[in-house]
Amino acid sequence: MASSNSFAPLVFMLLIIGCTASPLYPLHRHEHHESRKPLQTFRPYNIAHRGSNGELPEETAPAYLRAIEEGADFIETDILSSKDGVLICFHDVTLDDTTDVANYEEFANRKRTYEVQGENVTGFFTVDFTLKELKSLRVKQRFSFRDQGYNGKFQIITFEEFISIALEAPRVVGIYPEIKNPVLINQHVKWADGKRFEDKFVETLKKHGYKGSYLSKDWLKQPVFIQSFAPTSLVYTSNQTDLPKILLIDDITVPTQDTNQSYWEITSDSYFDYIKHYVVGIGPWKETVVPVINNYLQTPSDIVKRAHAHNLQVHPYTYRNENKYLCFNFNQDPYQEYDYWVKKIKVDGLFTDFTGSLHKYQEWTSSNRRNNSDDKTASKLLHKIASLVASY
Repeated sequence: MASSNSFAPLVFMLLIIGCTASPLYPLHRHEHHESRKPLQTFRPYNIAHRGSNGELPEETAPAYLRAIEEGADFIETDILSSKDGVLICFHDVTLDDTTDVANYEEFANRKRTYEVQGENVTGFFTVDFTLKELKSLRVKQRFSFRDQGYNGKFQIITFEEFISIALEAPRVVGIYPEIKNPVLINQHVKWADGKRFEDKFVETLKKHGYKGSYLSKDWLKQPVFIQSFAPTSLVYTSNQTDLPKILLIDDITVPTQDTNQSYWEITSDSYFDYIKHYVVGIGPWKETVVPVINNYLQTPSDIVKRAHAHNLQVHPYTYRNENKYLCFNFNQDPYQEYDYWVKKIKVDGLFTDFTGSLHKYQEWTSSNRRNNSDDKTASKLLHKIASLVASY
């Protein structure tokens, strides 16, 4: 497990004080870059989907800290905005499913109905709450079959707080932020000087030193992938930064967020030829890569092969340990699922809710395991201990 003696107490402290009004977040110190262990680039990336949210409530500081402790290469987050223009880490455009907003009488009149991706959605929207009001809420676990013991203990965090968590990690940890629902955000949140959501997003990354093309020296110091379901946002941000970008791809029935293009159009060879000038890869829902019927895998599509032919990486989502998410082909074994996707489908990264299990799988199976030298060191240590014991 990738952790350090100094990092574990930090995780413990955040778990304890997560319910306080002023949580403790680390302040990053850039001088750590030279001494920290670098990002691994020899195997598919372990991407902590909303943090280690199989164990802790999603998009919270403890979920991200746990993911780092468990070996994540990247911590992933969804970026939305508060009413007063502060970028926050939150997945849904409404607060209903993963916070206790319904318990606050003072917010009872905030429920609204807005059009989101062509459909009317009713709820408590993040864009109708200031950051201070959002900070007063507490987060809860989305899925009833996961641990509910942390409900009500943690706050919503800002994009900058999320970045600080990554930069203060004991090794180099990348970030993987999503420009979430940009059409809705730009409709309801206005910034000074005519700036838009994407401008504030890129400004935040630049403020904290994120720069450089994929695998460049600058990028390896502070790795980041920018992701979005909105092609227009990715093209727009390409004019502001050369940081690598990933086009997310939804189910085959869902058109793109801002251009209303079909799944078939954005996965065609002609579109790959176009979009490869703006992105380094795609992030498809995994059942569009390998269809599933009656919980059994079907014949894999050719999307990975074709993406690779266009020099595009493929980072599918989302891998989960629970039996309800595991096809019968894998015998309720998440390690078999990882093995299938890494060795047969040959993906370049995996979004997982269970960072620890993916890290263990990769440590056990990697042909370039750094543990070879560690094993030799451990062997020498055991021989030394044995000789000391023998003297008694």
